[in-house]
Amino acid sequence: MRNYDYDLFVIGAGSGGVRAARMAAGFGARVAIAEERYLGGTCVNVGCVPKKLFVYGAHFAEDFDDARAYGWDLGGADFHWPTLRDNKTREIERLNGIYHGLLDDAGVEILAERAVLAGPNRVRVGQRTLTTQNILVATGSWPVVPPFPGNEHAITSNEAFYLDEFPKRVLIIGGGYIAVEFAGIYAGLGAQVTLAYRGELFLRGFDAGIRRFVADEIRSKGVQLRFDSRIGSVERRGSGLRCTFEDGRNLDVDLVMAATGRTPASGGVGLETAGVNVAAGGAIEVDRYYRTNVPNIYAIGDVIDRMQLTPVAIAEGMCIAHNLFNGESRQVDYDNVPTAIFCQPNIGTVGPTEEEARRKHPNLVVYQSSFKPMKHTLTHRAERTMMKLLVDGENDRVLAAHMCGPEAGEIIQGLGVAIKAGATKADFDATIGIHPTAAEEFVTMREPARELSD
Repeated sequence: MRNYDYDLFVIGAGSGGVRAARMAAGFGARVAIAEERYLGGTCVNVGCVPKKLFVYGAHFAEDFDDARAYGWDLGGADFHWPTLRDNKTREIERLNGIYHGLLDDAGVEILAERAVLAGPNRVRVGQRTLTTQNILVATGSWPVVPPFPGNEHAITSNEAFYLDEFPKRVLIIGGGYIAVEFAGIYAGLGAQVTLAYRGELFLRGFDAGIRRFVADEIRSKGVQLRFDSRIGSVERRGSGLRCTFEDGRNLDVDLVMAATGRTPASGGVGLETAGVNVAAGGAIEVDRYYRTNVPNIYAIGDVIDRMQLTPVAIAEGMCIAHNLFNGESRQVDYDNVPTAIFCQPNIGTVGPTEEEARRKHPNLVVYQSSFKPMKHTLTHRAERTMMKLLVDGENDRVLAAHMCGPEAGEIIQGLGVAIKAGATKADFDATIGIHPTAAEEFVTMREPARELSD
């Protein structure tokens, strides 16, 4: 065997890369990880973590208003953007330190520099060329700004967490989960928000019933939704921005945010030098064991564009470590992966959409419920909750659960275990609910809302 500097060299210290590096080191491998930007990747720094903190902050306006119905007189409440922004940044810096400590404790060498492939077993870091038995590319993804005149005036989610001033008027371009989440964040913190999406309804790929329900809920919170709407141009006018749409309408705002997707961050990594195949959209092509076409070069996470979720990248990283250094042949099961969108109210989902399920299961049975949460029986807020179960009429197996309502992600996580384990509707029915909770609705829905023959 050749004498390499390392057994595994990881490019990118996001959630997946860090997990792979730590576990590989735990199995006795000599591991180095290179990161030119920040430890923890997108999720910790400009994704899941700061976004969820902003969602918490954005909900206080409603909480303060609702408190009056419960006897609390809070007087005037003012929002101070720098406090939220800077407290968030301190928390992110704390997490950066934790990631550094975890890698250190595992014996992983941390290189705070850019690394690029220099060949099948070589990596160039600064002026040095290092050798390694295996290479793992875990460089994640990067926000996309669509081409239009004046797109240089648009920010992305990367910059949204560090604004000098909080905007009074915001245009969000896009219809994915990032666009919808930030619409709720900005609106909850007090901005006038318009969300423009080129399609007829946002959140493509999610259950259609949930998508329609969420659109109604978001509108009720004051967000202006413009579907079938395409941005034409953005120009600076004084301290503001004039946005012109392709239909000729204008909108004056203080901030334009492009939330139009993320592309695999595969450019500039040296993949061409090493001969690694990359798909047209930038995703690194891998097999079911995350092997590229070049022996001993692997890739995981957003850069392979299979399922851009932090826990999925972590699971893929664990597979790499176990397979390379513990003699296993692990694969990630991508079926029935629970996920959540932290819009307001939240979406939680596991399993196929109703549209997908109907194509595969000719005897699909749909159970559905919509109701006002108990909290709002006193506040008289119009917000509602929606829940849906999809059941295979052939064998009574629960195929999916979808929810829009407070703490939907927390509730769906538990149902994800049941659905992954193959629970039937009879199992749900036999489970005693926790009363009074919204979650108990999932075990008390008895009458189908519709069946395939309807």
